[in-house]
Amino acid sequence: MGAGSGLCAGRVVIVTGAGRGLGRAHALAFAAEGARVVVNDLGVGLDGAPAPDSPAAQVVEEIRALGGEAVAHGGDIATTEGAASLVATALDTFGRLDTLVNNAGFLRDRMLVNLDEDDWDAVVRVHLKGHFLPLKHAAGHWRAEAKAGRTPSARVVNTSSGAGLLGSVGQGNYSAAKAGIVGLTLVAAAEMGRYGVQVNAVAPAARTRMTERTFADTMAAPEAGFDAMAPENVSPVVVWLGSAASDGVTGRVFEAEAGRITVMEGWRPGPTADKAARWTPAEAGEAARELLGRAEVPGAVYGAG
Repeated sequence: MGAGSGLCAGRVVIVTGAGRGLGRAHALAFAAEGARVVVNDLGVGLDGAPAPDSPAAQVVEEIRALGGEAVAHGGDIATTEGAASLVATALDTFGRLDTLVNNAGFLRDRMLVNLDEDDWDAVVRVHLKGHFLPLKHAAGHWRAEAKAGRTPSARVVNTSSGAGLLGSVGQGNYSAAKAGIVGLTLVAAAEMGRYGVQVNAVAPAARTRMTERTFADTMAAPEAGFDAMAPENVSPVVVWLGSAASDGVTGRVFEAEAGRITVMEGWRPGPTADKAARWTPAEAGEAARELLGRAEVPGAVYGAG
C-alpha cells in the first residue's frame, strides 16, 4: 500500500478516535508503512456495531482501497468492555498487537466559572480514562507475552496537547485531562519497560474538528503551498514512535506541528534555597520572590478563540 518504506511491516496497530482528523491521518500513515490497523471510532449503529457508513468503516475502506489491511471497532474505549474488546479485535482479527495509539477525544470548552460538572466529567472521561483503559488492557496482553518468553517490541503513543503542558484559557477540563495523560505516560513507561513496552506522548497542533472552530484564523488551509495545519503533518513522528525503529525512546513528549518536531522538557528543578531550618511565612515569601527573580518565565498560557 502507498509508497512507504515498510517501517511497520508485520505490525498490528490500534488507533482510537481514528474516524476523522488526526486519528484518520495516523491510521492511513501506519497502513502506508505496512501495518495492519484497527480503526476505532464511536460511530455505531443501534446494535453497538460499526454502522456501514460510520467514520471508522469509511477509513477501513480507504485503507483497503489502497491495498492495506484494516478492521473497524466501534466500541466506547472509555469503558472496560470497550477497551477489552478493542484489544480482542486486534488479537482475533490479526493474531497480535504491537502498537496502541491513544487519540480519541472531544472538547466542551467553558471558562471555569461556567464549566458544568457534566462537561468536566465527560472530557476527563474520554481523554484520560479513554487513555488508561486501552493502555491497561494492551499492557496486560504484553505482560503475559513477556512472561511466556515472547517479549514484544511494543509501543504506545499517547496524545497530550500544548494545553496540557502550558494551560489554555477556557479549557480547564481539557487541559487537566491532557496534563494527566503526560503523568500517565511517564508512569506507564517506567512500569512497562521490563515487558518490552515503550510509552511516549505527542502534543500535536493541527486542523481537526476540535480546533478548526476554536482557532479558525490560524487553522485555515492555504490556497497553495505547504498546508502547515494538515493533520497528516503530525503522523510521521507518531508512526516512527509506533515502530520498532524507535527502540530506546520511552517516557518522552514530542510536540509536532507543521514541519517541526520538538522534544518537550517538563518540570525540572529551578532555583532553590535551603535554610536548613523551618522558614517563617514572611521569610518563605521573601525567599520565594528572590528565587522567582532568578527563574525562567513560564510559557504563555494559550488563549482560546
